[in-house]
Amino acid sequence: MLMFDPTYLLFIAPALLLSLWASFRTRSAFNKYSRVRTLRGLTGAQAARAMLDSAGIDGVQIQPVNGMLTDHYNPVNKTLNLSEGVYASNSIAAVGVACHEAGHAIQHANAYRPLWLRSALVPTANIGSSAGHFVMLGGLLFHSANLVLVGAVLFSAVLLFQIVTLPVEFDASARAKRLVLANGIVLEQERVGMDRVLNAAALTYVAAAVSTLMTLLYFLFRSGLLGGRRN
Repeated sequence: MLMFDPTYLLFIAPALLLSLWASFRTRSAFNKYSRVRTLRGLTGAQAARAMLDSAGIDGVQIQPVNGMLTDHYNPVNKTLNLSEGVYASNSIAAVGVACHEAGHAIQHANAYRPLWLRSALVPTANIGSSAGHFVMLGGLLFHSANLVLVGAVLFSAVLLFQIVTLPVEFDASARAKRLVLANGIVLEQERVGMDRVLNAAALTYVAAAVSTLMTLLYFLFRSGLLGGRRN
């Protein structure tokens, strides 16, 4: 079974450790600063609305969604969806996350190209995610390097999507960090906690890309397409 292949562990273990560390940092920072109230007392929803208003953006609906850290902006219907711990909370963590998502709405309104590219890649990435891994696995089981290569091409769409996601997420955080101060949503001393929450969350996207890359390299290596090794 491939799951017990020691070589697989050599490839995936560093990415797994990075993912676990990023997840721990994100939850730790969010939990810590979710207990610290902002001096202005704006909730996540109010902060996001203030940020959108300051950018002259209307037509974006802000609504609550179930789950923890399930926050996201949907450019298709222009909805800014904030999780239960963010929407009605006036904590530094909640305001940071909400304003980050508002940053995506501002990107959309300003036709930020990486956001458009990420949206365009979603269908291809979904196909690559669902089919690519299984095709590569089938290639190894049937000792077909060509089949692994087909799967690798499909799976590469996931990696491309994740790489494009990085500047989108970093830029949204940068906008949030800049505009919350410019619009008095948080004070300078409160930005430290907000930065820690957003920086930790950004690391999870890096970890996801690294994990996908290492998975892809593993299958290429096992098939002999990388490093000249043949099974």
